[in-house]
Amino acid sequence: MTVEPRRDVLAEPAFARLWAAATLSGLGSAVTTVAVPVLLVSVLHATPVQLGVVNAVQLLPYLLFGLVVGVVLDRVRRRPVLVWTSVARAAALAVVPVAWWADALSLPLVTATLFVFGLLSLVGTAASQAFLPSVVAPDRLLPANARLDQSAAVAQTGGPAAGGALVGLLGAPVALLVDAVSYLVDAVLVARIAVEETVVAPVVRERVRDQVADGLRWAYGHRSLAPMAWSTHVWFFGNAVALTVFPLLALRELGLSSLGYGLLLAGTGVGALAGASGAATAGHAWGPGRVVASARLGYPVAWALIALAPAGGGARTWTVLAAGSVLGGVVAGLENANEMAYRQVVTPARLQGRTNATLRSANRSAAVAGALVGGVVASAWGYRASLWLAVAVFGAAALVVVLSPARTARYDDVN
Repeated sequence: MTVEPRRDVLAEPAFARLWAAATLSGLGSAVTTVAVPVLLVSVLHATPVQLGVVNAVQLLPYLLFGLVVGVVLDRVRRRPVLVWTSVARAAALAVVPVAWWADALSLPLVTATLFVFGLLSLVGTAASQAFLPSVVAPDRLLPANARLDQSAAVAQTGGPAAGGALVGLLGAPVALLVDAVSYLVDAVLVARIAVEETVVAPVVRERVRDQVADGLRWAYGHRSLAPMAWSTHVWFFGNAVALTVFPLLALRELGLSSLGYGLLLAGTGVGALAGASGAATAGHAWGPGRVVASARLGYPVAWALIALAPAGGGARTWTVLAAGSVLGGVVAGLENANEMAYRQVVTPARLQGRTNATLRSANRSAAVAGALVGGVVASAWGYRASLWLAVAVFGAAALVVVLSPARTARYDDVN
């Protein structure tokens, strides 16, 4: 199969609704990316180790339930799952402001809430990834993923800045209501998508363990998909190390305000939008393997710049932080759509749910370990030591792709 550029995928009504839902919920979630770290660091005064534990707990459902979720999603229609997980995520997020108003907000409550939210996100995101091939044709998966990444980048650009302002104005707990409302709108839009899900696997008398094994064999037996997956697992470990300590570095050592922290994340969004805008063109020209390999080489450079940012909050601080943040966004925007589209193109329809959930579960399991390690290293040797560890891990993740057959993967490999 050869992937050819055609008319804009947003002209397809079903995908347009899915894109709108993702864009609106992405805007809300971008607010949360500012509100939760500020809530933990500035309101609940979490230590580095506590922050690592909270981040790990939020990802723990992927380790505990990820493989089983994939099997279940291959047995059911994904659209109703998307609708109800969005509604449930809205309810989970609303717990925090309600507890704050009742003067009952605590670190254990927030941790438990994030665990539930993480479980719902596991189901919802895996269902979304498995649902997309029912919404667009196989040769439209790359532009569709690129469009979704563009909307995520737009949300990441404007959302954190707005989130920082909202946190400063309303407080971190109340700002989470914005994300809760966005999930409700998401549910309404997805409920109106009219597609026939014909790819759902029939329910057969086969043990769940055997079905999980099918997904594992496919994901880790494919010549190019396997090394790409292993690289992504390593990347998630490094990313969790970096993101555990980054808000502590920014808000405490570098002295950024909640608005400044939001603006910094917005810079990442600007870069991601630029990268996602060129993702489809790059994928057609170079192939997904070369795009992913090149992008992975950019992450250690981006985080090295952030680790080198001088304290003081002046022009030098902002210049170095902005350069690292924008570069990190660009490479993320370039690679994500290509990696996801390649996986969806080469994976048989009957294995979409379990393959996506299997890999996502492994990614978040690596992130659980990375969050804990990041917190411990930061507590023992400082915030920047954790960032330099992350730089080394990002470099290792890049080498896994660069030195493997995944480097030359192309969309027409499935012929």
